[in-house]
Amino acid sequence: MRKSLKEVIFAIIPMTILILILLAAFAPLPAIELATFVVGALMMIGGMTLFLFGAEHSMMAVGDLVGKFMVKKKNLALMAGLGFVIGIVITIAEPSVQVLAQQVFTISDGGIPRTLLIGVVSVGTGVFLSFALLRVIFKWSYYRLMLIGYAVTLIASFFTSPQFMPIAFDAGGVTTGPVTVPFILSVAVGVTSMVRQKKNENDSFGMVGVASLGPILAVMVLGAIFQ
Repeated sequence: MRKSLKEVIFAIIPMTILILILLAAFAPLPAIELATFVVGALMMIGGMTLFLFGAEHSMMAVGDLVGKFMVKKKNLALMAGLGFVIGIVITIAEPSVQVLAQQVFTISDGGIPRTLLIGVVSVGTGVFLSFALLRVIFKWSYYRLMLIGYAVTLIASFFTSPQFMPIAFDAGGVTTGPVTVPFILSVAVGVTSMVRQKKNENDSFGMVGVASLGPILAVMVLGAIFQ
């Protein structure tokens, strides 16, 4: 708990101080609103501390066990299927995805339903998380996989609606939040530790980058359909 609190303090306090300085210099607030902001910052410190502590002792531990379980079964279909399901579930649970879906729903005047966007983003993450897991098993080149992925993204950009382009890349960003990243990395560590006798610490990285390509392409496909 102390470690989590220290990390949160070093992350939030400087930002809070900077905002207070900017408010004092350019947009002075009434005392009540200023006090509300300070109290909110303190609540954020407490909440983030509890979240990080819980993530370290729950999500990351479970993710590591799930990764090791998938390798022990020696079943590629099971691994790909579990990767797909995990990608969907953790994306739905990601608060940033919910915020993006609500904002898009509001801006589009209900033209793009929240459930539709969340579903598309979740499926995209699930598909590419499966690719990311298989990359470790088959020792695919991370650079080559990313090059192919972004080449396909570039080609897809010519067929999707221009209004969906910024949404697509924002979708890739929001799937790298505080819920998805710790769990995906812990699953990657579990898989890597069981696959390689000589563990390469770099094998567990890059999985988030591969998984985040999925939402971008999925939203582009949605934009092509809407077009």
